[in-house]
Amino acid sequence: MRSIYIGFDPREASAFAVARDSAEQHTLRHIPVRGIVLDEMRQRGLYWRQTSRRLVDGQSVLWDEISAAPMSTEFAISRFLTPILAKEGLALFMDADMLVRASLVPLFEYAKANPQCAVFCVKHDHQPKDGVKMDGQLQTRYARKNWSSVMLFNCDHPANANLSVDLINNVPGRDLHRFCWLEDHQIGTLGPEWNYLVGHTKCDESPRIVHFTDGIPTMPGYENVEYADEWRVAMNAWAR
Repeated sequence: MRSIYIGFDPREASAFAVARDSAEQHTLRHIPVRGIVLDEMRQRGLYWRQTSRRLVDGQSVLWDEISAAPMSTEFAISRFLTPILAKEGLALFMDADMLVRASLVPLFEYAKANPQCAVFCVKHDHQPKDGVKMDGQLQTRYARKNWSSVMLFNCDHPANANLSVDLINNVPGRDLHRFCWLEDHQIGTLGPEWNYLVGHTKCDESPRIVHFTDGIPTMPGYENVEYADEWRVAMNAWAR
């Protein structure tokens, strides 16, 4: 059983469309691609964290009361529901602001060959400067930043049973983003080509998943970033 989940935020509908369509186009075998939509997670009783809207440094931000911190997207925390939604097998989570440029099948094959790991990710050393990103959202710093933007879960690994709905809804987001339910040796390492941070990552191989972590090419100031033209081609192909 293999599945792909992509975080959905209404403000990033075009980004989600490109991520989903490019994942489907480049994955030769049929692997279902689904969105994680916050309202749906609430309706299903899987998500009940208290959030609010606050003005922080003049910016209106989505605020997570448990973390006492801003959330840049609606799927900042709900992403961790991926193995619960998938139930079994291998399940990939991706942020919405991504462009898939190659088949994802080798990624699943790599995880299948390494069943000792509960989660696989690119272990970035990403320490962005404080400020804003995307459409005016606050840029926050925390341990293991962007590790969780691409996560491949082995849903059958016993350690992932610790990632319960109660845990997801009751601990600070910074703990979830550092994989608090796992021991370090249970976190498998992926090459940087599987989560290439535009403007930040150095990679010897051609990126397979490009991550526009600071802002997608439709946002002011990011129109000419690396791979922007390729993203626009994918966007136009989807629109047609």
